[in-house]
Amino acid sequence: MDSVTEFILLGLTQDPVKQKAVFGVFLIFYLATLLGNFLIVVTIKTSRTLGTPMYFFLFYLSFADTCFSTTTAPRLIVDALSHKKTISYNECMIQVFTFHFFGCMEILVLILMALDRYVAICKPLRYTTIMNRQVCSVLVILVWVASCIHSLAQIFLTLRLPFCGPNVIDHYFCDLQPLLKLACMDTYVTNLLLVSNSGTICTVSFIILLTSYVVILYSLRNHSAEGRRKALSTCTSHFIVVVLFFGPCIFIYTRPPATFPIDKMVAVFYTIGTPLLNPLIYTLRNMEVKKAMKKLCTNKYTSLIQRGWH
Repeated sequence: MDSVTEFILLGLTQDPVKQKAVFGVFLIFYLATLLGNFLIVVTIKTSRTLGTPMYFFLFYLSFADTCFSTTTAPRLIVDALSHKKTISYNECMIQVFTFHFFGCMEILVLILMALDRYVAICKPLRYTTIMNRQVCSVLVILVWVASCIHSLAQIFLTLRLPFCGPNVIDHYFCDLQPLLKLACMDTYVTNLLLVSNSGTICTVSFIILLTSYVVILYSLRNHSAEGRRKALSTCTSHFIVVVLFFGPCIFIYTRPPATFPIDKMVAVFYTIGTPLLNPLIYTLRNMEVKKAMKKLCTNKYTSLIQRGWH
């Protein structure tokens, strides 16, 4: 039997009219994701007031969001208008690796942000000592290493799958779950390894994050009304992001080997929806980021006006 050299992605829909709608809607979503996250990255890099660890981690969350969305959105947009929706075997493997790399990075950065809030609220006097720049840099390096290990494990599982017959993937990107359906072998053990890797990362991380927020909320009773309000505002933003991202992830990666029609819409939510919403959630609920963005835009506008005069 010949090995499969390319796959056909069915995308979100095969209706030509709906495909045009998919192209328009998701192009706007993707451009908004790039703009929102780019604004956060530039604002944090250029602002002197956003030098705390929380914004250091937010910078990496926006970076991860941009890359995570870029692993799936461009192909979904291009395929919506193309007649030949094929992806080569090598491109498919690269997509599996990058998708899991940046997805894992996002999960681990969210944990670092929760850790930062825990130290800031529960151990305020030791905060600057514990969360110094050196510690934060080491934590981010560990995130990169852990993401790489997770992705290598995923790609190792994928590369072991033999494909010798059907090559039609009922999805808009390559991932292990839809690929398992096409493999010419018993995939029970592979699925168990998938659940123990991606599923465990999602579930354990979600439990850690929920526990950290419960501890933070419990410790807030000793703070002043103003301190409580500010801490609750920040933690609520983080909690919304966590629920939006982990809900769909747990649904996809912690179950027996089966695919459901709703899977594609659930995947849209965390691959395109979450990276789009994160910048909105963090900027609309955060006065410091809003002020820094306003200052950045004002400075750019002023410099452009001055250049115009000269």
